[in-house]
Amino acid sequence: MTTSASTVETTPSATLRSRWLEALLPSVADLGWTETAARQAAASAGLSPGEQALAAPGGVDDLIQAFFDGAEDEARAGLAGEDLDDLPMHRRVARGIRVWLDTLEPHRAAVARASARGFWPTRSSHAAARCWSVADMVWEAAGDTAEDYNRYTKRGLLAATVPPIVLYWQRGPESDALDEFIARRLKTAMQVGQTGARFAKPLLDRFLSGRSAGPSTRPGPQPRPEPAGE
Repeated sequence: MTTSASTVETTPSATLRSRWLEALLPSVADLGWTETAARQAAASAGLSPGEQALAAPGGVDDLIQAFFDGAEDEARAGLAGEDLDDLPMHRRVARGIRVWLDTLEPHRAAVARASARGFWPTRSSHAAARCWSVADMVWEAAGDTAEDYNRYTKRGLLAATVPPIVLYWQRGPESDALDEFIARRLKTAMQVGQTGARFAKPLLDRFLSGRSAGPSTRPGPQPRPEPAGE
């Protein structure tokens, strides 16, 4: 990853954030994503207090978010340059995960340190949002265009596989072993999805059809007949 700031943003704040991250990342392995490390990096990058506030008003948390955003942007760009059309969908997804991990490879320690602040791979709101974001990026790069409940099912299942894959990747496995692990996790997720879909889809279809049909056409209670006169 040449820069950990978003490769898409070109605003002044993004430019300042990129400078800050470039100065910060070399020290994250030793100091972690800490305020001390951030202050030292800001001084090294020549950022004034006002520029720091513009670049990352949320402080270190914003810098971590920008770091992972940059990795996703770079992975997305790398996948766009690959010809995935001839691959089956599950291999496109596996490739997307692998390219994203390769993008993070030079900063493995930074990824591990992010977990100390609840960003990865622990079950915090930050981690959950990041898993979903990665899953969305991978599925879009794979060419998924689903707009119905399948879109959310696919992303949800993939997001759930990301933390164990990252934990395994952090152990430094051989390349082939990593690919095999990713394939196994994806296969398990697909099996879970297929099983769940058999139960969820009919219920969801009934719910959606009921909503589109408008008011119920079932007859309501009929009025009781008046008693016959004498």
